[in-house]
Parts: sequence; structure tokens; C-alpha cells
Amino acid sequence: MNARISRRNLITGGIVTAAGAGLSYRWLANHALIPPDGRSLLGAGETLTYSAQRLLTSGQSLAREFPRSRISTVAPVNGWAPRDAAYRNLLATGFGHWRLSVEGLVARPLSLSLDQLKHLPSRSHVILHACEEGWSYIAEWTGVPLANVLEMAQTRPEARYLIFMPFPNPKQDTFAVRTLWDSIDMTDALHPQTLLAYGMNGENLPADHGAPVRLRMSRQLGYKNTKFLKRIIVTDSLEKFGVRPGARPGTWYGGI
Repeated sequence: MNARISRRNLITGGIVTAAGAGLSYRWLANHALIPPDGRSLLGAGETLTYSAQRLLTSGQSLAREFPRSRISTVAPVNGWAPRDAAYRNLLATGFGHWRLSVEGLVARPLSLSLDQLKHLPSRSHVILHACEEGWSYIAEWTGVPLANVLEMAQTRPEARYLIFMPFPNPKQDTFAVRTLWDSIDMTDALHPQTLLAYGMNGENLPADHGAPVRLRMSRQLGYKNTKFLKRIIVTDSLEKFGVRPGARPGTWYGGI
């Protein structure tokens, strides 16, 4: 094969490929299938994963559920409960004065007590808590479908993401205080297996597993299931909130 033609074909092929990638990227962006940090180098792989999951599965596709006989005998803890006085006082009083706020792009901001949440229609799911670091286990989670709470708050049409803010909690190695907030898109927020969970294996949610309430999703890795919830912020963009503490480029989407 002629070297000149070979180089010309290579250059032409590269231009076509780049153009196709650009068009694909614009198409994904127009269909809201690019994660917030998808423009980073590592984010290219995440964009492919995120987009493929959204295109190939229904927004209502369910993760596998298990019989209660499959509940793990040990549920490893990754991130202990807060040790500050404010949280300990709430824990000692059964979280009677705790409130969960739902704010941002909503018509009716909410401030819900634990008792109010427990009086809303509930669901239970026995599902796998999948952890990329090996802290996986099967448990039964009981709580309020997040979709129901968002309906109460009347999210605005431009809402795209939810941010979950916890109480500050200590690192396991140094006990220094950190706040690990995280975020999801509206597709996962409205999924029927996404709960604001206040119960675990038939009991109140243990402190080290996120009491009084934690996010519990079936189609995301464990780190996306924020514990010790305090605030939910509905937003159209994550840029104003910066990078989640401890996050690395390309890891916003934790779908499984």
C-alpha cells in the first residue's frame, strides 16, 4: 500500500472519527446524558458508561431483590457515626428534634421530622449494598420512596440533580471531621427502589449505618448512598457546589 495514501487515509479517518465523536458528544449533551464531570479525561469513560446505562435500560428498570433468608449476617460499616455533641444528643433522644430539609428548586420547601417520614407510605427492599472497596452485603431497607417526598415538595421543571448533605462525620483513620455530600440525577431520584431509609433489617437504622435517615438506592455503588442525612438540595447544576470531598475525576456516576 502506498505510504502517502496510507497517511491520507489515516488523517481522513482521524478527522471523521473526531467529527463523529464531537457530534456524539453534542447529542449526549442535548439529551442530558453527560455526567457533571464527564468532560475530564477520565470522565470520557464515565460518559460512555452513564449514557449506555440510560439508553439501554428503562428509568424504571429494577435491581435484583432477594428473599429475607439471604440477608447477610454481617453488615460492614464504612464510616462511623458523627461523634459531635449535637449528633449524640439527637441520637440519645431518638432524633425527636431532627429535621430533614428539602430545598432549592422546589415550589414547597419541606422540613420533615423523623416521625413525619415514618407516617408516610413506606416500602421495604432486600437488596445488595455493592461497594467497590469490598464492604458489600445484603440487607433489608425500609423507608419512604424519595419520589413521594419530591412530589410533596413539587420539584420545578428545570430540576436535574439532587444534592444530599449529611451531618459532619469523622474519618475512620484520623477521626477528623469531614462532610461527604453526594449527588444523583433525577432519573435515580425518581426510581421506585430509591428510598429515604430509616429502617434496616426490621429495626431502626443503626447509627453507624446512617441514622436517622440515609439515602438507599439499588442501582448505585455504596458511596453514593449518603448517610446521616440533614439536607436535600434540588438544583439544575452542580458547578456551584464544587467537587465532592474525596472525589476523583471521572467518578461522579456510580451506577451498577
